[in-house]
Amino acid sequence: MTAGDVRTDERRTDTRGQIRQVALELFAEQGYDKTSLREIAERLGITKAAVYYHFKTKEEILATLFDELVAGLDELIEWAGTQDPGPDLRARILGRYQELLTGGSADNLIRFVQEGQASLKDLAAGAQMRERFGALSRLLTPPDATVAEQLRSRLALVALHMGAFAGSHGDPLVATPEERRTAALEVARDLAR
Repeated sequence: MTAGDVRTDERRTDTRGQIRQVALELFAEQGYDKTSLREIAERLGITKAAVYYHFKTKEEILATLFDELVAGLDELIEWAGTQDPGPDLRARILGRYQELLTGGSADNLIRFVQEGQASLKDLAAGAQMRERFGALSRLLTPPDATVAEQLRSRLALVALHMGAFAGSHGDPLVATPEERRTAALEVARDLAR
């Protein structure tokens, strides 16, 4: 491989990453259904053909956005399945789940998951997230749980989602990202007790 080939490969990777980043921003801002490949291209200042070179559809972009999160969730679920159940495990699951939601573009992705559920319901990425969310909920719920306890387990996960993006993007919650995450984890652990 020549130096020119390396630079070309780096530009392709960079463009692919930029497309993913801009697509996620647009999906979070205006929704998946209201975002077009043309808008993604325009925001990047590239041609629609350049977007098509990297991704054939919006769903393909979306799938790549979820790959890292899904892999992290799979690791968390596998790890939790090898641990002794109980309140301590529930607290550790929530802490580890929050780590997955922290940093990079995770807050926009979780914001999109939370607010874009109608768009996600018929997409493969949505099915993956529902499956992982259900698995985490089951791990947080004691086997003999009441309906109220089952609901608290699910709400604990939602609290972490809200902590990832509440107060950002024009939301009126006044707090730093760290304060949001700390409060969200406290609420989630209270719910999952």
